[in-house]
Amino acid sequence: MVKKKLKIGVLFGGRSAEHEVSLQTAKVVIGALDQKKYIITPLKINSSGIFDLDKLKKYDVIFPVLHGMFGEDGTVQGLLKLIGVPFVGASVLGSAVGMDKDVMKRLLRDAGIPIGKFLVCKKNNLIGFNETKKKLGLPVFIKPANAGSSVGISKVKSKKEFDNAINLALRYDLKVILEETVIGREIECGVIGNDEPVASVLGEIISKHGFYTYEAKYIDEDGAIVEVPAKKISKSMEKKVQELAVKTFKTLSCEGMARVDFFLKKNGEVLVNEINTIPGPVMFRKLWEASGVPFSKLLDKLIELAIERFKKEQRLETSVK
Repeated sequence: MVKKKLKIGVLFGGRSAEHEVSLQTAKVVIGALDQKKYIITPLKINSSGIFDLDKLKKYDVIFPVLHGMFGEDGTVQGLLKLIGVPFVGASVLGSAVGMDKDVMKRLLRDAGIPIGKFLVCKKNNLIGFNETKKKLGLPVFIKPANAGSSVGISKVKSKKEFDNAINLALRYDLKVILEETVIGREIECGVIGNDEPVASVLGEIISKHGFYTYEAKYIDEDGAIVEVPAKKISKSMEKKVQELAVKTFKTLSCEGMARVDFFLKKNGEVLVNEINTIPGPVMFRKLWEASGVPFSKLLDKLIELAIERFKKEQRLETSVK
């Protein structure tokens, strides 16, 4: 008996500053999905957020590759749960807290996971340059609390740069996060799974732009060196980072997939920087291929995890008898 092909809708684009990044991710994912197993349909949300809602109900699994707001933050995940369609990746809670760097860092801190020092402010309650300098030192990173792909991020060394950076961050979010500069290697680790997540080998980003900017990621082809596996890391350190990656994934209620980013300091201290619940495919693919999992097989696994979670949720009671 020939197994019926699953209908997979790859959802991309969206009303986000990371719209163009999502287009790149969709191209990679669609190209890697196994056409012998799936009927694959690209589902583009335009930059105004317009798309046909009814179409989503026609698919066995939706594969969201929407980066940033209105896609990676739990909004689309909530919609898909509401209409009863299985989807790849973190659910509503994991997506929301993974996107909000303020909430994410507070949850990690409360779980005893090591992170760098940070401050948070809003437009009606801004933090001044002198207070920031006193508490975090200089230079300091200023970011929109809810954004990815290094959109709206600045590295600040002076009062003038500080004011401009705050204004830039407020263009993309109502909340701004200020982070101390951590001197160390930028290490990344992939995680996949639902109840029993597992970690990939480690990779390293060596940026030529001072930090891993949007330009270094997506415009300047020589903006950064990506090394997978990361070099000169002991087995014990690799295990420590992998365990922290899985703990971070669980602490933030993530499912399906994520990439956890770390700083590895010279003294051996490891700090979690952030998690990405819809990671860019280039690094994520390399991490898992180096771990012995071809990208097409990885996508198969993510689809299986989506269906597994959906079936469990369908067994839950929704009424009081």
